[in-house]
Parts: sequence; C-alpha cells; structure tokens
Amino acid sequence: MDVQNGGKTVCIALAEVEKYYRFSRCCHWLQNEIMQKESSPLFAADIITELKRQFAFLSGGRGQDGSPIIIFPEFPSFCEIGDQEFRNVLTYLTSIPSLSAAGVGFIVVIDRRRDRWTCLKATLLRISGWFPANLRLVLVLRPSAILQRTFSDVFFKLHRDDFKVPVLMLSSVADLHSYIERSQLTQELGGSQYYCHKTWISHRTDLESFAALVKRMAQRLQVFGREMAETELPNNLLTAGNLLNAHTSRKDRLKEEITGALSQGRKLLENIREPVRRDPDSSLNPDQLENLATVHRLLSQLNESSTAFDEFWIQHQNKLELCLKLCQFEHSFQQLQTELEQATETLNSFSDVGISPAQTEHLLQELTNHEKKVCEVLDRVRSVVAEGQGLIDGSQNVDDSVAVKCSELQKARENLIQELKDKKTMLTQARELHKKLEMVCKWCDDGIYMLASQPLDKCQSQEGAESALSELEFYLETANEKELWEISTVWLEYESILNNELREHVKRAFEKKASLEEMFEKRRVSLKKLAAKQTRPVQPVAPRPESLSSPAHREHENICISEDSDSRVSCKEVNFDQVDRSSRNASVSEEEETLAVLRRHVMNELLETERAYVEELMCVLQGYAAEMDNPSMAPLLPAALQNKKDVLFGNMQEIYNFHKRIFLKELETYTDCPELVGRCFLDWMRELQIYEKYCHNKPRSESLWRQCSDCAFFQECQKKLEHKLGLDSYLLKPVQRITKYQLLLKEMIKYSKGCEGSVELQAALSSILGILKAVNDSMHLIAITGYEGNLGDLGRLLMQGSFSVWAEHKRGHVKVIELARFKPMQRHLFLHEKALLFCKRREESGEGYEKAPSYSFKQELSMAAIGITETAKGDSKKFEIWSSSRDEVYTVQAVSEEVKTIWVTEIRKLLTGQLEAYKEARQQKAPEQFTSENSSTNRKNESRNLRSGGVEKQKTEEERGKELENILEPGMTQRAKGASFSFETKPKRQDIRSDPTPLGWTKGSLSLDASVEHDGYFSAEEQVTSDPEEEKEDKLCEDELQSMKIEEEIQLSEETEDPEE
Repeated sequence: MDVQNGGKTVCIALAEVEKYYRFSRCCHWLQNEIMQKESSPLFAADIITELKRQFAFLSGGRGQDGSPIIIFPEFPSFCEIGDQEFRNVLTYLTSIPSLSAAGVGFIVVIDRRRDRWTCLKATLLRISGWFPANLRLVLVLRPSAILQRTFSDVFFKLHRDDFKVPVLMLSSVADLHSYIERSQLTQELGGSQYYCHKTWISHRTDLESFAALVKRMAQRLQVFGREMAETELPNNLLTAGNLLNAHTSRKDRLKEEITGALSQGRKLLENIREPVRRDPDSSLNPDQLENLATVHRLLSQLNESSTAFDEFWIQHQNKLELCLKLCQFEHSFQQLQTELEQATETLNSFSDVGISPAQTEHLLQELTNHEKKVCEVLDRVRSVVAEGQGLIDGSQNVDDSVAVKCSELQKARENLIQELKDKKTMLTQARELHKKLEMVCKWCDDGIYMLASQPLDKCQSQEGAESALSELEFYLETANEKELWEISTVWLEYESILNNELREHVKRAFEKKASLEEMFEKRRVSLKKLAAKQTRPVQPVAPRPESLSSPAHREHENICISEDSDSRVSCKEVNFDQVDRSSRNASVSEEEETLAVLRRHVMNELLETERAYVEELMCVLQGYAAEMDNPSMAPLLPAALQNKKDVLFGNMQEIYNFHKRIFLKELETYTDCPELVGRCFLDWMRELQIYEKYCHNKPRSESLWRQCSDCAFFQECQKKLEHKLGLDSYLLKPVQRITKYQLLLKEMIKYSKGCEGSVELQAALSSILGILKAVNDSMHLIAITGYEGNLGDLGRLLMQGSFSVWAEHKRGHVKVIELARFKPMQRHLFLHEKALLFCKRREESGEGYEKAPSYSFKQELSMAAIGITETAKGDSKKFEIWSSSRDEVYTVQAVSEEVKTIWVTEIRKLLTGQLEAYKEARQQKAPEQFTSENSSTNRKNESRNLRSGGVEKQKTEEERGKELENILEPGMTQRAKGASFSFETKPKRQDIRSDPTPLGWTKGSLSLDASVEHDGYFSAEEQVTSDPEEEKEDKLCEDELQSMKIEEEIQLSEETEDPEE
C-alpha cells in the first residue's frame, strides 16, 4: 500500500494493515463484552447507601432448577423504605445473575419470623405489585409468635387472591429446606452458605470499577489506533520528529495504564478466590463463579488487545522512523546541495591564475584553505550517500527517489573533486610558469651583468679573447642545464592557463632573453675576431664590475673593444632600452601587487586584533563582571565592590555587544577589498562614540581598582581565567583599541594611494581623530572644579588648551595696567559655544589617576558680549579678547601660530554666526533677544560702572549687531588685503590638538596631559577669585603699580584701544 507524503511516496506494508485490523477487532470485542455486563443502568456505587441497609440481598444460592435466590431478611423498618429505594435495589439485584439464570426465574425468600402479619402483608403486596424480573416463587417464613401465626394463617387464606405471585407460607426453616437445599441458604436460614454483605458490596464495586476501566482503555486504544492508522506522514524533519515523540509518549502512557488495569484485575481475582484460599473445603457460589469468569474474560480480552496494540505499534513506529529518516535524508540532501553549489561558485571565482608569483601563491593558499572546507562537505556527502543506501537496502518501502538523490550527490561530489583538482593543477602550473619566468629573467640579468663585468683589457690578447669566448659559450650552455625552453614550448605546455596578462609576461621575458642572446652573439663575433688577430695590446677603458650594483639599475652599457692600437677603436654599444622598458612595466606590476599584499596584511592585522579584542572583552565580562553576581563568589567580594560593577567596568558590556554583533562582522565583509574598509568606519562612526562614556568613567574605575586590587576575589577570578596580567590591564583595552584604529588607518592609507577607497580612508581617519579629540577635550572638561553653574548650559565644547594671558582693566576713564601686563598668567582656556572659561591648572597629589591635574575655575566670558583682535603688537602668536565695553582686554599668547590661527578662526565663526542671526532678525523685523544669559563678567562690569558713577543701559540687539559688524568687517577687509589669517589656509582641527596633551594615556595618567605648566598670577579686581599665593604676590607689587605715571597709562590705553591695530 502506498501513501503520499508531500513530495515523497512511502509504502505501507500489508503486515501493518493486518496488524491494525486485528488490533481494532480485539478492541471491538472487548467493548462488546463490557457492554453486555453493563446492561443494567445502575451500578453498586450509585446505590451504595441503599445496598448497605440490607433489606434485600442476593446470596448467590440457587434453587433446585437453578433459579437465583433473593433473600429479604428480618427488617423491622421495611415499611419505611421508599418505593424508589426499593425499586433501585431490586433492579440492581435482578441484573446481576446471567441472562440464562435470570430467564429461569427468581425465588424470593422472606424471613418474617419475628415480625407481625401487617408487615408481612405489606412486604408481599409490595413485591407482588412490582418486581423487575421473572418471579417464579415466593417462600415466606411466617411469624413464630402464636397470635401472629394465627393471624397469618387466617388472613393469608382470606387475602390469597390479592397476591399476584405464587406464595408459600412456611412454618419453620425445616419446611424451607424441603424447597431449597441447605447449601444454597445462608446460615441465618439454617443453611451452610457463608455470606458477608460488606464483602459482597466490595466485590461488586471493584468488579464494576474494573469493567469501567477496561472499557475506557478499550476506547482509548481504539481511538489512538485509528489516529495512528489515519496519520498523514509529515514532509519535514522537525514535524516528523515531533510526531514520533508525541506518539511514543502517548503509547508509553497507554501501556502504563494497561499494566495498571491488568494488575487491578488480578487483584480482584484474588479477592474473589479469598474464601477458597481461606477454606480449601469450601466452594464458590454460582454468583461468585460468574464474577470470576467475567474478570477472567476481561483480563484475557485486555491482554489480547494489548498484544495486538504492541504489534500494530511496532509497525507504526517503523513507519514513522522510516519517515523520519527520509526527512533527515531529504534535509541533508537539500543542505548539501546548497553547500555544494556555494562551494562550486566559490571555486569558479578562482578563474584568475595571478599575474605575479606572490599573487599566484596567495591564490593557491586560498584555494588550499577552501579545499579544507570543501573536504568537510565532501565527507558529509559521502556519509549522507551511505545513509541513503542503507535506507534502500534496509527497507523495501522506500521509493526510487532516494536512489536518484544519492546518485545526484555522488555525481556532484565527483564533479566538485574534479573541479578542485583542475583548479589546483591550473594554479600549480601558473606557479611553475612564474618560477620559470623568474629563472629566465634572472638568467638574463646575470648574463647582462656578466657581459658588463668581463675584463676587456685581457680580451686584447688571443688568450684573453679565447677565455672570454669560452666564458660566453659556457654561460649559454647553462640555459640548457636550467631547462630554459623556447617560447613555442610555453605556448604549447601552458596554453590552458595563459591569459592576456600572462602572455605579455611571457613575451617580455623571452624578448629579454632574445635580446641577451643577440648581445651574446655580437660579443662572440667580436671575441672570435680578436682571437684570430695578433694585435698590439692597447689599454681600453672598461666599466668596473664593482660599480654595477645590480643589472636592474642599468639603462645601457657601452662595450668597447680596441682593434687598432693607434687610431681605430671598435666600439660595440649594447642598447637595452627595450629590455629595461619591459623590466619597468614588470616592476610597476610587482609594486602594485606588493601594495595589495601590504593592504591585505594590514587588514588581516585589523581583523585578528579585532577578534582578539572581542575575545578579551568577553573574558573580562564573563570571568570578572559575571562573577560579581555569582552567589558562590560573594564571600570573596569586598564591601567596597558591592553594587559597583557599573563603576568598575563602565559601559564595557555595551562596547562588547557593538563589536561582537556588528562591527566585527562588518569588518569581515571587507576582507577581499581592504582599501574600502574606510566605509565601514564611516558607517558606524556614531556608534564608536560610546568610547567617550567609557573614558569618562575610567578615573572612577581606576580609583575603585586601586582600593580593591589585592582582594581575594580578583585573585580567584584571575586564577580561573589563567591570565598572567591583572584586571587593570584588561580594563585599559578599550582605550588602547580606539587609539589603535587610527594607527591602522594610517597604515592602510599609506598603501592605498590612488585606490578607489582612499578618500573614505582619509575621512575615516579624520573622524577617528575627531573622536579621540572629543574624548581628550571631555577628559579635561570633567576636571574643572569651582564652577557653580552647569557646564552643559554653555553649549558644546569646541576647543581647549593652555595659553599665556595678560589682563587689562579700565577704572573709570583710565586703563590700569595690571601686574599680568609684565608677567603672564598661565591659564587653560575652554571655548564653548556660549562662553569662554579661564581656568588655572593644578597638579593634584596622589598616585595613578588620582595624580591627574585639575582645573580651578577663574573667569567666564559670555560669547554674546566679547570681541576679538586677531593680531596683537609684539608677537605673531598673540591675539586679544575684550569685552564689549572695552573695560577688559585679555591678551592671549598661543604656543604656535598654527594654534593661534585655529583658535581665532573658531571664535570668529561663533561671532559670525551671531552677526548672521542679527541680520536675519533685522530683515524679518521680528526683534528677538540675541541671548538670555549675562555672564558674571557683565554683571561685575555693571557693578563697577555703578560705583564709578557711570550708569550704562543694557545693549540692545541692534547695538550688538553693529558692534559685531565693527568687529568682523574690518577683519574681513584686512584678510582681503593679504592678512596672515585665511580660512583657506587654516589647518584641520584634528591636525592641531586643542591641548598639546596626547590622548594615549598610561595606567597612571588620567588627564592626558604630559607637560607640567607653570602657574602665573591673575589679579583683576572684583572679577577673579584669586588664590592666596596670588594675592600675596599682588601685594608685593602694589607699590610699583601705584608709582606708575598716569600719562603713560593714558598713552598705553590709547595704543590698545583700537582693535584694528
């Protein structure tokens, strides 16, 4: 029998069909047997209360003709029994005997020896009025009291006709024995039969419970068997496995239930046989024998059904397992087919044989690596083919499609092996060709060098000429020894691998060889002439061999042979222009290949270090960070590390996730085109900014590490990881990695000049340097102390650096020259979008990161209220920053003209932005407040002006705009006339650091500053919070300041008042 399974056809054996029909028939018989036993609508458990009252019971005895006996024992409250209760008990009792016994008719024995006639009459009337079965005879033991006996005799005769059943009134038990044998009567009726009503009820409930259990089992077996027979075979591996597991689980549960039912039936048999086991001389009554036979039949039918189910299950299981194997084979076939196609496509990509030995060797190495991967696939193909052949040989129910697919896989395997062999042979031949071409070129170069190195002075004699001639002929013979074949041999032997480029290489090599042979022939002719002549020797001028460093660097040679000692000198000039031109072309090609190899080398280093970096981060996170949450390591964790995982590791988890899931995979896509890797950096430059957060947290991490570096927790983790270095070395890895990128990009740029991705590489380098600069700037910014405002409100930090600063402040109508005019103050400036901060650098005490410098806040100038003079008298490295009212002028000296230029450019860009905003607002005639912030400088200026009596109104937007025009437009005019400042000539921001301090710090440095600056003094009144040492020095110079002449002050004020000077 064939069953369609998706695209496959599975043959179902006839034996399985036969097993199913046998199993189904057993279940049907079992259900019929139980249905016969369940003809009564009542069960003992349903009327257990009524049965326990024992007003009537089935003793198991039989009359002389086999009639079942129902006994109504003495029951004084019989009249109180309800009709429904009476009917339920009689209905149940009459349903227990077999159909054959019940067909004979029942005998009812009523024992009323201690009762009255009225009760007896009521019992007879109730029985005669309703009896659910054939009632053959009613035997009554009448009351034994004299009066009640008399009443019974009299009234029975009077009311005989009222009873519709045959009734016999008996005076004693002896009379009863004449109708029923004593062995069939209970001991209460003078018989010998043992009867226990409680045991009888227990047997009945157990028997009926067992029958119900067997019925349920039969139904479940039949349902499950039908489901198995009607199961549609799946067409995929997962569904087939799940189906087999589900059916196996259901089968196991059913078998457990069957085993339990069989055990329950055997226990019931033992209970029924209990009287015989207790008294071997006793025997079971007919009802007990019927119960025994019923249980035997049920057990037999259940056993037979279980056996039939097992046989059918084996067939079904074999079918499902075969289906699973077919699905597994199909899945493996599809997977291998895809892998074989991919392997073939990859193999087809090896169409080039390389234009240089290095490239061919690289291709051959890549092919060898690919061959290792292909061998794994081929081994799996062989295994799957063997598996399919095993399915064919082991089962007759497998169709021909398996054999077809095995044949396809075997054929694809053989084709792939052959293609791999052909590719390898092709590249091996190309390598041999390149080696031979190198040998030809080397032979030619050595020959040229030999020609140029021959001592021509010795060739003037016959002996010398013959010696040189022998040397030439000997060298020509080495060509045969080295198997230097002709070009026609190359065309014939390597025709299958020769492409246009290789053909050009071969042509150039053999043209060089032909040219050399021509030179050899000319030299040989000349030497033969010399050997044949007897001439007076002349001293010729020959090139010195030691002056010829290499044949590759010579453009041409002149070989002069003297034939006449007086006037005639025969000069044979050998021109190698054509050979050298070919050599130059080959050199260019080899140079390009060398650069490509170097690019791949840099790319390999980038990938290898990236993988190692990701692996190191994973080790730290799993070996240290995860262990901090490990309950077993909790006793080793010091209190200082409790809940400090985020402080110690920062956002290392975020960095790891980015590199593991994204960046490493993206870098690997550029393996074959390393010159384009700059695009990868540009695409993910925003995500690389997560390193700023890590660097910001590094000081806190270092401080925490120093507190707990010697704890047992870190030692145990390091021991488990088998690390030679401590955790602090690995915490520095992210800082080292972000710095490493710019070094690798610089190397890649060096080897990618003129390539397609060189622009992207340069842009990526600039962006990486921008990130390093931003990290560097932010590391300085977080070290500022004493600033009461929110640094975030000042806008983005544009630049920062150290400068020498002189300060001037106006007092009334006179400008006062401060001490700083003579001795500069060393200040660290932070240029934000909205303000310029002056800070003093301080070196903190401590070790490691704790020794990092900090910056004490000194002064803030709002960018909305300052101007700039690009040049200051005396030094080209100086520029001036002044407040709008010219009350404060700061002369700033940079370390170089470049640093000054970029700072002036950045400040001018900010002021230009303010001017454009003003002009736009004026055009729209919608006045807006240019800035809502007043710096501490403006407030203090206002305070000083009020004290001097000069009340100054707040500048309006229009006034500020005119002021910006006065500041900027002269500067633009000046630049147009040839000033030194120029937007076109300004250096790139990333080329000039905001601070000369490099980013790459060591473990013991936080601020990235490598130099230590000397502090100056800052004494501007009411605007700068001076340090005690500064105030002391100001006091010492106060007398000198007061003795200065007012005229000199006014003159100096006039010189510096005009910002255009």
